Amino acid sequence: PPASQNNEQGSTLRDLLTTTAGKLRLGSTDAGIAFAPVYSTGTASGKSGRTMPNILDDIIASVVENKIPPNRAPKINVKSEIKDEPKDDKNCIQDDCSKRYSDIQYSWICDKHVLWLRDHKNSNNWKLFKECWKQGRPVLVSGMHKKMNFSLWKAESISLDFGNQQADILNCKDSIISNTNVKEFWDGFEDVSKRQKIKNGETALLKLKDWPSGEDFKAMMPARYDDLLKSLPLPEYCSPEGKLNLASHLPGFFVRPDLGPRLCSAYGVAATKDHDIGTTNLHIEVSDIVNILVYVGIAKGNGVLSKSGVLKKLEEEDLDDLLRKRLKDSSELPGALWHIYAGKDADKIREFLQKIAKEQGLEVLPEHDPIRDQSWYVNKKLRQRLFEEYGVKTCTVIQFLGDAIILPAGALHQV
Repeated sequence: PPASQNNEQGSTLRDLLTTTAGKLRLGSTDAGIAFAPVYSTGTASGKSGRTMPNILDDIIASVVENKIPPNRAPKINVKSEIKDEPKDDKNCIQDDCSKRYSDIQYSWICDKHVLWLRDHKNSNNWKLFKECWKQGRPVLVSGMHKKMNFSLWKAESISLDFGNQQADILNCKDSIISNTNVKEFWDGFEDVSKRQKIKNGETALLKLKDWPSGEDFKAMMPARYDDLLKSLPLPEYCSPEGKLNLASHLPGFFVRPDLGPRLCSAYGVAATKDHDIGTTNLHIEVSDIVNILVYVGIAKGNGVLSKSGVLKKLEEEDLDDLLRKRLKDSSELPGALWHIYAGKDADKIREFLQKIAKEQGLEVLPEHDPIRDQSWYVNKKLRQRLFEEYGVKTCTVIQFLGDAIILPAGALHQV
């Protein structure tokens, strides 16, 4: 709308230009102008000296002049500038969401840092997700396995279909990678007696590294690929064709990140004596990710923790009350333990890990980045020190069968 005569601030760039263009006092040195006009010193006419002022600078100066009375020095007062703005904190979001999204089943977990969408079928989930995603917060969506063909994702089914394939298997305890038949990995998935042993006879902690991934996944496992895509949470964001999936709509001349999908499979934590080791060390992804727990194996054999033993170990974690309640629900099957950190804490965590490395007598090279190198799994003792010494709190999430964890790019996490 056109600006009124008594309103010198235009609501659009067009208004700004039209309301100020006629008022420019070229070359004015009025004390009310906070920024003096910038003059060109060009010599196109062959004569040096000041010429016409830069028009854009004059517009800026004029606008500033109109906003700041000449008899008052310009001050920057952040509090007074923002005091009338709506608070953009988590409490404000939660209060607002409870009123606006009463038709959505959700909760806040991890000290109200993570949004938990409890009904994966609700078509309005994306509206609340958007509010949370703007804040750069992780989101948990439960029940995705109910949309999937469960038989496709069983360990024995994958072993039967692809056992003769070769893949890299990582021993997470000593970081040794070996190339072997996939069948060897899957045979030990639920049978401890068929698992690899390390030097002292202890069961190995194994991870099948991103097998298969990307286009290989689609070509090798078309049925599973289709099953996964039709079961993605929040398809508006997560589906390759989602209208809000920005990466999928990048022009062809952009170098796109590897958006997968990839299969991440690991086991052995419950059977090892050292529970300070993870199967995925602390790292950062360059794109937003969605991780769905499609299958949880129940190990059998000597040396493995019983289900009650596993639950007891998980209960020792710093858990949200709602997660503790889920642990006691017999219909829920816990499969993975996540520790998540906000991207803004990356520098503090990097400094902390370098400090710990020096304490342990490890060489810290100038080019060494403990996060980029994925060289650390931050155990419980270190997580406590990280909080006490740097004020960085760990967000602990248990991922149950069918849970989708959605993380924004830049969020640090270990599993």
